[in-house]
Amino acid sequence: MEYILTTDNICKSYGKAQVLKDVSLHIPKGAIYGLIGKNGAGKTTIMRIISGLQRPNSGSYAVFGVQNDDIIINNMRRRVGAIIENPAIYKDLSAYDNLKVQCMNLGLPSYEIIDELLKTVGLENTGKKTAGKFSLGMKQRLGIAIALCGSPDILILDEPINGLDPQGIIEIREMLLDLNKTKGTTILISSHLLDELSRVADNYGFIENGKIIKEISKEDLEKSLRKSTSIKVSDIDKTITFLDGKGLEYEIGKDNDISIFADDLIPSDLVVDLAGKGITVTNISQNEETLESYFMNLISDGKGEGNV
Repeated sequence: MEYILTTDNICKSYGKAQVLKDVSLHIPKGAIYGLIGKNGAGKTTIMRIISGLQRPNSGSYAVFGVQNDDIIINNMRRRVGAIIENPAIYKDLSAYDNLKVQCMNLGLPSYEIIDELLKTVGLENTGKKTAGKFSLGMKQRLGIAIALCGSPDILILDEPINGLDPQGIIEIREMLLDLNKTKGTTILISSHLLDELSRVADNYGFIENGKIIKEISKEDLEKSLRKSTSIKVSDIDKTITFLDGKGLEYEIGKDNDISIFADDLIPSDLVVDLAGKGITVTNISQNEETLESYFMNLISDGKGEGNV
């Protein structure tokens, strides 16, 4: 597999506080890579280092195969666009003029790309309205447009949908999927909204206490998500005896719901088998583990450290 961006055992400390501990990431070319972790886990710090805004205390990273200590690394960074924390915009300028300033900062020879960028992020009709009067979603879209100046091959986005309303989230999602599909842009994105992240990402990295505890593709993740059948029954004690006898894994919820974990369990057969034991099933449903529950199980079990 071709990796367009990698980190190798990066460590970062602020005083006595170690924020990153031997962080190694492997981001495939053309992927939408979701970086998942709790507040303070180190997501923003690793993004700042990759973007060249901070230096690691030890370890290294490579962009397009070029190591961070190579003399030409700055040329590679020009192919990376980023929004770290809040979008850097001029509130007294229009969207067009914000992009014009960014084009000048990048030394672009013309402003022809601006109209296309405004259309890409849905701000083509904002005219002379200043960015300070934009909604939060519009500011986020303008920030992404600024990051896209220079047509980067990699886009790094730190919590780009944080605080947006449902419509704004959908708009950002569709825009990112379109960028990835039509332009082949590789995207590194962090978000606390894991259900939303699962709709766009095709690779994941899980970070906890400054360490990457697992990297996994969406395909492999879906294979490992546990499926369960939840039931309510007339006699919970008899049901537990039955399940133990079958060697089935199960959990009992707070309302005495029983979740049975078995991929090949056929609900109708289960109802018949329990009826044969004098147990009535009053409710039954099938569920699949979510990205959020997978992450919570991962950090509570401490499994997967160092896996790719």
